[in-house]
Amino acid sequence: MDGEMNVRRKVDLERMLLDGSAEPTYLSLSLLEDITNCFSDDQRIGSGGFAVVYKGMVGKGMVAVKKLSKTFGVHENKFHKEVECLVKAKHKNIVRFLGYCSDTQGIPANHEGKFVMAEVQNWLLCFEFASNGSLDKYINDAFQGLECIKRYQIITGICEGLLHLHEKRILHLDLKPANILLDDHMVPKITDFGLSRCLDKEQTRTSTMNPCVSLGYSASESFAGKFTFASDIYSLGVIIVEILTGEKGYPEEEGVRTIQAFAPC
Repeated sequence: MDGEMNVRRKVDLERMLLDGSAEPTYLSLSLLEDITNCFSDDQRIGSGGFAVVYKGMVGKGMVAVKKLSKTFGVHENKFHKEVECLVKAKHKNIVRFLGYCSDTQGIPANHEGKFVMAEVQNWLLCFEFASNGSLDKYINDAFQGLECIKRYQIITGICEGLLHLHEKRILHLDLKPANILLDDHMVPKITDFGLSRCLDKEQTRTSTMNPCVSLGYSASESFAGKFTFASDIYSLGVIIVEILTGEKGYPEEEGVRTIQAFAPC
């Protein structure tokens, strides 16, 4: 029965890929397991501090499934905020959000000699697949020989995507080459809204006691947990310089990429 249901759901997801106007929807855990071969290592295409990304096969198409890898101690509201930003952000230069899954399962466990049912929370997001990977792989050797017009088009696309976010009152807060994907035609698409904030109509800034900021791409006030639209513009400026010069704007040391200030996120 579950197999037949997943076949129908997979067909629906394939239709969504072909219909750019389709709204994001709830996707079952069993469907996401099915299309990623149970989140096998062979389907793994990337990972970060709090998530692993897998390639999913949907008919003749492909999707990317982001599975949060550290859900213990992460409030569910944080996941809801990311979904809220993704639903609002619809633009050709923002990775297309297809659906989400929030699933709680009871897993048998032995606790101090007693049988208990431990709750395991599964939080997943599904996106369009960008075949050329992330922009950070191209920031070297004068952008790997790409013509100036192509670099200009990539810069323009990132700017247009960020403008759309700001018009929707969304702060990205983690804009960097690793969070910009490139599709078949090298069109840039902003991704990873795990730290993003949706602001109210009159709100122009936000703050947090536990800021997570990326080394080399964050303005100095970000380290104190203070963020405005200018915070994203600062990150954009660093990215533009890197695209034009082919060099990273900070010393690249192994194991030093993200600074976490004050306390864990």
